[in-house]
Amino acid sequence: MQFVQDAVKLGSEIHTDGWVGYQPLERTGYLHDITFLKGNKKAPSELMPRVHRVISLLKRWLLGTHQGAVSHKHLDYYLDEFTFRFNRRRSKSRGKLFYRLAQQAVTVEPIPYDEIVHPTSRKKNARPQSIVVT
Repeated sequence: MQFVQDAVKLGSEIHTDGWVGYQPLERTGYLHDITFLKGNKKAPSELMPRVHRVISLLKRWLLGTHQGAVSHKHLDYYLDEFTFRFNRRRSKSRGKLFYRLAQQAVTVEPIPYDEIVHPTSRKKNARPQSIVVT
């Protein structure tokens, strides 16, 4: 519920399957549209086509790109990258992606590997890194 409250505007309609974990949605101020998959004559991919399409693409991307070597530790980063790519799949200016990456690389100082892997061990005197968002 905390994720939904952080990510979805109160009063929005949320379409889910019949999982009992979603029951508190209506009590917390969301409109809840339930599609029961179990016992339905239609296939889940027909009842919730977009959900199944995105999950199918995610599975294919994880297996194809990462060859099944997906660690739970880095799953959030994989999902962030998938989301980034999925949201830009129809972008007319994909070529700008490399340009922006190169621009970011020359603008921001490098971060040592140890600071990426062990961010809590950063030196107290270290200058904060600036991030350029375009």
